[in-house]
Amino acid sequence: MRVLGIDLGSKRIGVAVSDRTGTIASPLTVIQRSGSPARDHQTIAKLVLDEEAEAVVVGLPLNMNGSEGPAAKAAIAEAKALATVVGVPVHTSDERRTTVTADRAMMEAGMNAQARRKVVDKIAAAVLLQHWLDGRPRA
Repeated sequence: MRVLGIDLGSKRIGVAVSDRTGTIASPLTVIQRSGSPARDHQTIAKLVLDEEAEAVVVGLPLNMNGSEGPAAKAAIAEAKALATVVGVPVHTSDERRTTVTADRAMMEAGMNAQARRKVVDKIAAAVLLQHWLDGRPRA
């Protein structure tokens, strides 16, 4: 099962995709926010079609204690809106520390700050998606 991972941000949306077996997540792209959530959702819907995704996983930015704050509530609302457009199931998944994990991996790889800023969102989406893929039951 091919799945898209979405890391929602206020300025950019990181996107990752799994392989066709739903085993390995890879960074795909970064979408610059257009100012129109509907337009952004159409862009994601096109990626769902282009990548032949069967599901979408949206990052849920829970508080460190696991509670839902304003950011998580906004992500849930956006995931519900996205689900009306993409035509495949939309799931949410805890994304705590995904950006930190992505940034740390890139620093260890020797990437400078400017290069990291350009790709951190799609790397964070891949971390989120990989976590979701690893945690789901296998058929």
